Amino acid sequence: MARTFYVTTPIYYVNDVPHIGHAYTTVAADALARWRRLCGDDVCFATGCDAHGLKIQRAAAERGVDPATWADRTAQAFRDAWALLGITNTDFIITTEERHHRAVQQFLEAVRANGYIELGTYRGPYCVACEAYYTPDELLEGTCPIHRRPVEEVAEENYFFRLSRFTDRLLEHYDAHPEAVAPPGRRNEVLGFIRSGLQDFSISRTSITWGIPIPWDPAHVTYVWFDALVNYCTVAGYGTDPDRFARWWPADVHLIGKDILRFHAVYWPAMLMAADLAPPRQVFAHGFLLVGGEKMSKTRLNQIAPADLVATFGVDGYRWHFLADQRFGPDGDFSYEAMVARYNSDLANGLGNLAARVLNMATSYLAGGAPEHREDGPLAERAAVTGEAVAAAFEALDFAGACFAVQELVRAANAYIEDRRPWERHRDGDATGVAAILGDCLEALRIVALLSSPVIPGTGVELWRRLGLPGTPDDQRVPAAAVWGAGPPVVAPLRKGPSLFPRVEASTAP
Repeated sequence: MARTFYVTTPIYYVNDVPHIGHAYTTVAADALARWRRLCGDDVCFATGCDAHGLKIQRAAAERGVDPATWADRTAQAFRDAWALLGITNTDFIITTEERHHRAVQQFLEAVRANGYIELGTYRGPYCVACEAYYTPDELLEGTCPIHRRPVEEVAEENYFFRLSRFTDRLLEHYDAHPEAVAPPGRRNEVLGFIRSGLQDFSISRTSITWGIPIPWDPAHVTYVWFDALVNYCTVAGYGTDPDRFARWWPADVHLIGKDILRFHAVYWPAMLMAADLAPPRQVFAHGFLLVGGEKMSKTRLNQIAPADLVATFGVDGYRWHFLADQRFGPDGDFSYEAMVARYNSDLANGLGNLAARVLNMATSYLAGGAPEHREDGPLAERAAVTGEAVAAAFEALDFAGACFAVQELVRAANAYIEDRRPWERHRDGDATGVAAILGDCLEALRIVALLSSPVIPGTGVELWRRLGLPGTPDDQRVPAAAVWGAGPPVVAPLRKGPSLFPRVEASTAP
């Protein structure tokens, strides 16, 4: 049986439509899921939308519709965006689904049965945008530290989760599993938060009705974050399919933004421990994707829709930029000019140019037949290094590193052509020399098509087709298929075609 791999994005709030910040996490998760499939893993890849909470209730009211209607409408916008970007999620969950109601209520009952839920009264500041309580010392001049908005003072009877009881267990867990929060700087943040003293937190509301009722007290609605986090268990089968849950849980990696690290790396593992379930194997918190130095927000009017960029750069140009242009971890600042520069440098002048010149020469000089590469060809060593580097980069969730490794092979092949000048050998009648050079370059292109396919899948499929290879890169398995000379036999003539990546001019900015 294939090894399982379970990767998740956050489930995105349906108070607004998707922007490139949402897509940043989702494209990364998709590249990882595609890579693990190439490795032969059985992958569960979950994303979706969080439909509950005061923020959603207010967003729906502003638009004159009920929350369920608004949630379904906005969730469809996320589905459409992910379809546009070639996202291969195996599940899309909305928290209004019956399977999720069952999972949340079963989870609550398990935590309560173990003695970790008690009734009490909450008084203090609350940020509707975060759907989170803050202590006064966490505020910045009286505003939410994330959204810089005024908070609301709330006082109501709530059920509380006894988070304070999990300080030692969480510290022991992270001591035994230092990889469970990444990158290392985020782990230090989590440990600092835990050591500063954990406070019990409210898990119910009586002031709103839009949510999942507390099973033993229906006058209370489950706090949106407690509800939302359980989605990861719901997808795995918790509450509906015990055998499926045993196969898929715990999740291998939750990919999240750094603003929700506390919920995923403190609250969530404690909640799971309270329900006698294993914590996720890793929470990886990346930085913000900034625009003009600021986090994207509809209040700042700086959101960018993925479709606005896909129209100019194509799906693969979009995917490549956001995975190649910066390390997955620190904050990054998006600019259209940088996207044009990256696209033209890596794709138009790099991979696109290599594919065009090799296939044009091969079809012209060799009548469309694919020559044999040389087992000791000078590109073979670079290809071996590339395969190892790409595998190591994906293991570390270093998507930019994987892209850079592929680019190194592209650069090496382009330099090899310039050095060997097959057009001159063709002019001089050296058919054997031409075939050897182009055979090496075609094999390098095969390996590039394979190893880049998790990031630029459409290009991988099209290049595979032009190389006359059967099926698609998805049919291959690494590391074996990335070995020099290990590709499937050519089944069709080599094909030229239009440019894979036509150059983009900065003046075409939307």
